[in-house]
Order: sequence, then C-alpha cells, then structure tokens
Amino acid sequence: MQIRPALDSDWSQLWSVIRPIVREGKTYAYDRTMSEQDAKHLWLALPRRTFVCVEGDQALGTYYLKTNHAGGGAHVCNCGYMVSPAVRGKGIASKLCAHSQHIAKQLGYLAMQFNFVVSSNEVAVRLWQKLGFDVVGTLPNAFNHPELGYVDALVMFKELEQEA
Repeated sequence: MQIRPALDSDWSQLWSVIRPIVREGKTYAYDRTMSEQDAKHLWLALPRRTFVCVEGDQALGTYYLKTNHAGGGAHVCNCGYMVSPAVRGKGIASKLCAHSQHIAKQLGYLAMQFNFVVSSNEVAVRLWQKLGFDVVGTLPNAFNHPELGYVDALVMFKELEQEA
C-alpha cells in the first residue's frame, strides 16, 4: 500500500471511491447529484494537495489538504478523506490522516481543523478523537441526513506537533 500525490490520470480511480460516498449522502455536505466534472474540480483543482492511497493499480482511498482560511487563519489546514466502501475497516483512513498530518507539518501548518464532521458518522468521530482531535464545536441540526433527518455537525481541531 502506498500513499502518493494524486495525478489527473488517477481521476477515474478516485471517482470510483468518491462517487458512492457522494451519492449515499450520509457523510459529506455535497450535492448528492454532483457531476463528475464538479467533483473533479472540488477534489483535484481546489485543494493545495490531493493524495491517493493505492495498492497495485487500485485506489483504496484519497484525501485533500487545503488552507482552512486566508490571512490570520492561514496556519490552519483542513482535510477531507474518503475510503472505498469495499476496503473500510482496514485502517486506511487512519493511515491517510497520519500522512496528512505529516504533510501539513511539512507545509508549515500549525493545526488541522475538520469543519463539518457529521455526528452520526460515529466511526469517523471515534477515529479522529483517537488520533488526537477534539470536538471544539457543535453545529446543531446542521446536516440533513438522508435517513436520520437533521443531525449535528461537529467542528474538530488538533494542534500539530512541530518537529524540532
């Protein structure tokens, strides 16, 4: 298994990971009918960096890393992670998050913030907490879950330890 920078040529593999998650509509506040072109722009063009986790020629997961806010907030980054439903529960999200923190530190970020973690995504909330993220805010009923109705979204934050 290797995590490497994503290339334009990886897009069809990335879309095979991203598409079912977007269409399911349970974990990201994305339009469930988002076009492939809009998804590619969102995932590959807008972020500062995008990575893919591959095994052989198969994409297992992906993440993007971007500056969370400009100006006085530019030292905090934001990431989004997606793992193929076929390989969930195998530690890939944990590896992606650890990798993203390492890259964030290399790029000079001092902290990482997740702006909108859907509270009903309990597996992700537990993982992020296990990896040192704190819930610093709750957005009541901010996410309209396709099965559960309105649920909270969490803001999660972690200061990144700087290497000496």
